[in-house]
Amino acid sequence: MPHSFTRFLFKVLFNMFPSSYSLTEIHHRIDEVKRFLSVTLSIANAHTVEFYTQDVWQRFMAVSPEEVLVAVSSCSDQQGAPEHRGTEQSRTTFGFCNDTNRLVDIGELLQAAQAHSLPGLGICMSRDELLQALRENRSESGAPPAEIGAELQTDEFMNLKKSHEVLSMSEVVACLAQRCGVKQVIDVGSGKGYLSSFLSLQYGLQVYGIDSSSTNTHGAHERNRKLKKFSRAYQKRSKAGRAQGEASHSPQEESGEVKPGPNGDDDVLFSDGAGTVSQEEEEVLIGSSDVNATVERPSEPEELFLNALSVDVLQPTSPRVPASQLSAEERERRKRENLERKAQNRTASASIVFSPLTSYVTAETELRELIGELEDAVMVGLHTCGDLAPSTLRMFVAKAELAAVCSVGCCYHLLSEEFDPAGQECLRGMCGFPLSQYLRDQSWFCGRNARMSACLALERVSLGQGIQMESLFYRAVLHVILRDHYSSFKSEKRVGNVYSKAKSFVDYVRRALRRLELDELKLSDSDIQSYHDTYRPRMGEMHAFNLLKVTLAPCIEGLLLLDRLCYLKEQEDLSFSALVQLFDPLLSPRCYAVVGLKSYGDRNSR
Repeated sequence: MPHSFTRFLFKVLFNMFPSSYSLTEIHHRIDEVKRFLSVTLSIANAHTVEFYTQDVWQRFMAVSPEEVLVAVSSCSDQQGAPEHRGTEQSRTTFGFCNDTNRLVDIGELLQAAQAHSLPGLGICMSRDELLQALRENRSESGAPPAEIGAELQTDEFMNLKKSHEVLSMSEVVACLAQRCGVKQVIDVGSGKGYLSSFLSLQYGLQVYGIDSSSTNTHGAHERNRKLKKFSRAYQKRSKAGRAQGEASHSPQEESGEVKPGPNGDDDVLFSDGAGTVSQEEEEVLIGSSDVNATVERPSEPEELFLNALSVDVLQPTSPRVPASQLSAEERERRKRENLERKAQNRTASASIVFSPLTSYVTAETELRELIGELEDAVMVGLHTCGDLAPSTLRMFVAKAELAAVCSVGCCYHLLSEEFDPAGQECLRGMCGFPLSQYLRDQSWFCGRNARMSACLALERVSLGQGIQMESLFYRAVLHVILRDHYSSFKSEKRVGNVYSKAKSFVDYVRRALRRLELDELKLSDSDIQSYHDTYRPRMGEMHAFNLLKVTLAPCIEGLLLLDRLCYLKEQEDLSFSALVQLFDPLLSPRCYAVVGLKSYGDRNSR
């Protein structure tokens, strides 16, 4: 078939993709959310540590904590915001008095917050809608369906949350690859390689996992080595299944050759019995599978609020160090490791599960320098931290070889903001937010505390998986003590995870004073306890205020994600872009993906 006709055919098929929201419509939704946040963002940016020293409740609230708690509870029970009082509407904006800027109508605020979240804006596609569109277009092109290996039971080697994420996202990625006619996938921020290995084993894709942490890369490489033991068994099992129908037992099970593990159990890694691993090997291979594993408390006092965040935010992440800041020895070591892995992969390509590589990724990263066998590919990122999510989108736009992108971000509190006067410095135009030219032209910023609030999981809090209020209360009262008795209460030194070790409020304060290297003898135990007793009746204020922060979280997250979608809409050579809800927010609160596809003709002419 002539190449020109092939390009024409792909252009037709891309145009058959269901229309998404136009750039003008996205601008309109952004303007709606901005107007809401211009009134309410001050609540999200109020610092919990300064709750009592700055008299936050009196500054922002003209209602009682009890009114807030009842209204929020009513909203959760009824799955909808309560009706606001009509008499207040003429003199309020989203429940805030136009004269005093204090909240007077809880119902109006909750109703507006619901309307300005992503579900309320009606801007997202469902995962099923996206899959249906991808499959319909594939069928119109006459392309054969993607090859699927033996069905793997992910809950055998991942916790419930990760299993849900990998199953949901991998099917979308495989359909995107099939839709674009590519076999390669680049997984940015691949971490332990769960998504990468599953894409390769289940869908036969050639996956390159790139992570800035050499520790993650080494662990993924070791896990990769062990998974290779099973890849041939899965391929053989898959072929046998296609030829003979669904087999109920593997050859090992039928012949009784499944070897017991070190404790006498059949330590089978996957449920189809294709191979076994010892307990020690399983730990190396899969890492912790305990979904309820204890997460270390955040070390910085202002991040105690993160106790209410989703699991993916609390997972420790290695700092992303630019190549320019690495030592010559470290750069040489990473280059050598990557070259060795590439050589190993070339000589053993038949058994590749996926190729883990160590690199700090930016929009300027030359993928061909990392991947010598690079072809057209789909770029993906599952809970890419902070600025890595917008960097992934910038790279997708900049690299002609990237045909599609599916990016799920997290850790909004680690985003750099170009126009935040209190934020960290960054090269102009290369900050994580705003990404779109539309918001950059308006010099919009959210603020770190607001971005931290955006990480809160409304669905989980609504079901009673609430905020660790006592730790927040302790820290706020400590701040009062530091203000009253120590001139260095604004010290940059952090209290850290003192709360987890303290037996009482008095013990907490003394440990904190020692951590801050302050004279604890200035205060007696009774002096310290008196502060606790004075502020304890006002703990409800803090609880109610933080629930309002949780209520605003989806709106702030919505603006961050609409900014990313707007950035893709601003590009001329994209045939499709959308926000897609991939995950169940109860299992994975950071549940939205930014998806984009390039036009075939434009991609090949760049």
